[in-house]
Amino acid sequence: MGDQYHNSDPKRRAIAPARRLKSMTKSSGRTLIAISLGTIAGALSRYYLGRQIAHGFGSQMPYGTFMINITGCFVMGLLVAISEEQGFRIHPDLRLLLFTGFLGSYTTFSSYELDSLQLLQSNHLELALLYWLGSATLGLLGLIAGLLLTRKVLALLPDRLG
Repeated sequence: MGDQYHNSDPKRRAIAPARRLKSMTKSSGRTLIAISLGTIAGALSRYYLGRQIAHGFGSQMPYGTFMINITGCFVMGLLVAISEEQGFRIHPDLRLLLFTGFLGSYTTFSSYELDSLQLLQSNHLELALLYWLGSATLGLLGLIAGLLLTRKVLALLPDRLG
């Protein structure tokens, strides 16, 4: 047989896993680089754009976060539409850079909204509502719980940190 796993030649059997490992390492390295580069760009964009927006609009409301979430959703929609167009395909490494890296560090709200839309489009209305409201509600409760727990632990320490 021509299958590399069923070949009786011991040299060929030993080479096949090495080739797979080399291919996986190369692919994993590209994945790591793509996500890392996107993450750096997304995080820096969020930070500097957020500062500019706060400077321009004031700090009564988190305008920076608000605008970043909206623009992140817009960019997510734009990229999803582009990637779904017939004849246009975004390379997997570029998808990782843009979706996972850039948008993942720029805002996770865009992913939240895309997941919500996909649940709605697949007629999972109850799950969409649970996900939509549950994420916001449980996220806020999780934040409050984390704050309260940390404050209690810090209050028990003899010398406060910082």
